[in-house]
Amino acid sequence: MLKVFNTLSRKKESVKAKKLNLFVCGPTVYDFSHIGHARTYIAFDVIVKYLRKTGRDVFYLQNITDVDDKIIDRAREAKENPRDLAKRFEKEYMQDMKALGINSVTKYARATEYIKEIISQIERLLEKGYAYEIKGDGIYYDISKFKEYGKLSRRTKQGAEDAVSRIDDSVQKHNKGDFALWKFSPPAGGELKWKSPWGYGRPGWHIEDTAITEKVFGAQYDLHGGARDLIFPHHEDEISQMEAISGKKPLAKYWMHTGFLTVQGEKMSKSLGNFITIQDFLKKHSPRLLRLLVIKAHYRSPIDYSEKILEQTKSELERIDEFVDKLQNSKSKKELKIKNLKLKIHKAMEDDFNTPAAIASLFEFIREANAKKAYTKEALDFLKEIDTYFGFIFWGKQKKEKVPLEIRKLVNQRENYREQKEWEKADNIRKVSADKGWIIGDTESGPEVKPLD
Repeated sequence: MLKVFNTLSRKKESVKAKKLNLFVCGPTVYDFSHIGHARTYIAFDVIVKYLRKTGRDVFYLQNITDVDDKIIDRAREAKENPRDLAKRFEKEYMQDMKALGINSVTKYARATEYIKEIISQIERLLEKGYAYEIKGDGIYYDISKFKEYGKLSRRTKQGAEDAVSRIDDSVQKHNKGDFALWKFSPPAGGELKWKSPWGYGRPGWHIEDTAITEKVFGAQYDLHGGARDLIFPHHEDEISQMEAISGKKPLAKYWMHTGFLTVQGEKMSKSLGNFITIQDFLKKHSPRLLRLLVIKAHYRSPIDYSEKILEQTKSELERIDEFVDKLQNSKSKKELKIKNLKLKIHKAMEDDFNTPAAIASLFEFIREANAKKAYTKEALDFLKEIDTYFGFIFWGKQKKEKVPLEIRKLVNQRENYREQKEWEKADNIRKVSADKGWIIGDTESGPEVKPLD
């Protein structure tokens, strides 16, 4: 029986339904996506693919925030039309997701395609007395009218760590935590704006998501996911909006949140010089490496990114690759039952998607197989099966490339030096080959050449 840790109840709960609607907060497309985004979207990619592999019917909805103050501000800095800037970075985001093997999303929904639904929700909030207008500013949600405000996060006030929450400042707000549903804009000018019953303007951030999910799923659905830093106030505000409109609760039955990704103990920041985009990472490393780095941590746990953890993950990936090579090339008839491995991985994944326990079981099996020199087709087939959701064992694995003549000559030259016991010259050849993008290794059957990761 699948169990999921529910942020709303603060405990693991059984999920019995075979048909599931999942919404995960997508990106605000004003900049390149970074490895913190990758951490969340890889985690949910694995979760959704596992659920589908085990017979669940999952509709995975993700929004694209293509109207926001951040987009307008960045476009102004770049002297670019905000619509064009949003489209450009949306395209970059989609390319990043493809590069990481993230292809489980059923539907992407742009906020700008749901203006009609957004306006409808604001009208209903005004009618029910949950919203009010500030002349010349916008329409705001009154959090004091929603008596359960704070039930997801156990908070009602903004904190210093809520930097991503798009604080809506106005001295005329009824309460400090009130947030904008609609921001007025002048009729003239190139700003992103739409006509509404209250005049020209654009939606606030929080109302976009509930308008999208109500249109696609209705007033209630099964699973809501996102990064931990969205719990307050973003997800709190989503709950207060939709439950006030519909009178039904909960908005989502289960709330799932991924842990933070820091870089050497600090939050990623361009000013600190530790801001790593997905594209920057993939210029140096394989997408398989990032998937394994994310998957070997529990989706709710924090990840502290460093060169040390990267090197450790590289070593682990190499061990898996070596094992797969043995499975593919072995003629061994020794049997090693994988029933226990199957049970352990299934048990781990059913327990709130415990990927670190699953990966630990995989390495335990590899050690046992290596010790007994037992490499079976059954094991190979099972690895292919679990890789349909893990996506780092076979997916994206570099095919054996033809070794250039120049490198083959270096290999032969190095072998000659080794035979003559001229070890320093042999090591120099290895360095020259590495500089040219090829690693020379030594095996029992002779030298082995692989392209640099």
